[in-house]
Amino acid sequence: MMKLLNNHLEDGLDMKINTLGIDIAKNIFHLFGVSKQGRFVKKKMLKRKQLLSYIARLDPCIIVMESCGSSNYWSREFIKLGHKVKLIAPQFVSPYRKGNKNDFNDAEAIAEAAQRPNMRFVPIKSIEQQDTQMLHRIRERLKGDRTALINQTRGLLAEYGIVIKLGVCAFKKELPLILEDAENQLTTVSRELFSELRDEFIKLDDRYKTFEARMIQENKTIPTCKKLVTVLGIGAVTASASYASAGDGKEFENGRHFSAWLGLVPRQHSSGGKNNLLGISKRGNTYLRTLFIHCARSVLSHSEKKTDKFSLWANKLKERSGFNKACVAVANKLARMAWVMMATDAEFRIVK
Repeated sequence: MMKLLNNHLEDGLDMKINTLGIDIAKNIFHLFGVSKQGRFVKKKMLKRKQLLSYIARLDPCIIVMESCGSSNYWSREFIKLGHKVKLIAPQFVSPYRKGNKNDFNDAEAIAEAAQRPNMRFVPIKSIEQQDTQMLHRIRERLKGDRTALINQTRGLLAEYGIVIKLGVCAFKKELPLILEDAENQLTTVSRELFSELRDEFIKLDDRYKTFEARMIQENKTIPTCKKLVTVLGIGAVTASASYASAGDGKEFENGRHFSAWLGLVPRQHSSGGKNNLLGISKRGNTYLRTLFIHCARSVLSHSEKKTDKFSLWANKLKERSGFNKACVAVANKLARMAWVMMATDAEFRIVK
């Protein structure tokens, strides 16, 4: 009788939700709760306006979601209610999905993946980081619109036998001269239309530059960005993007983990005890990885006449491996240095 009573008490304790997987959407949310032992406790479907009130009634537990649109907002709201929140990259959830793909199976897979001891989680962004990230996304959209406008204008000019060199600078310089040239094959109508395209370009270019200026100004108020811009090769845009993506960097164990998160470490295809390293993995944050590559290009382009240890190492690497491979290696090094600056009180200094 005592054994049955103990089993009953254990089952009762086991029915408490320890991990809650939530498949988030715009209006309908699916929840799947499991106990500390991983047993199913409860599943529920809620509308958006019901979610916070339901979560507020739960005892403190671990809430897990996929890292996707609005996940950072919900994470901050759930933390305010006393819960611990974790975000998982979607590619790490898929292997744990059982059966067909549906919302409850997705929520169950999220809860299952979160209980794995070696699972990697995504840092939760603060509202300040999201503000900075929005600056970058709008800036990139303006950059894309500007590039599309230049390409369209160059293509249209080619139909009139006029060719402009590639690049924003060449476009700025040559288009006004083309419009002023009365001897080319442009008609009155085409000249007016190209003039309108030039005005549209000027507006886009001015807005693009405005966002860069806002980043520079914002960096002066963020301690992490103020430290990062002191690192060799890292400018205002990369510093701002690093803060928006990784915050203070303390979610990463070390610089190599941060570099791996950016996809700047080699892929492996090893078997039979033989290590076979391939090109970089290109996983993680593509935008930030691209910025670090650009930083590395800048470092390598100006390192030939320098005599400090970092520049000497970069020059030898460039001679041995070529410019492009050296760029990736230098970007890896810069990412590790950036993590040290973000996560500690270290200051950047050039070693002679």
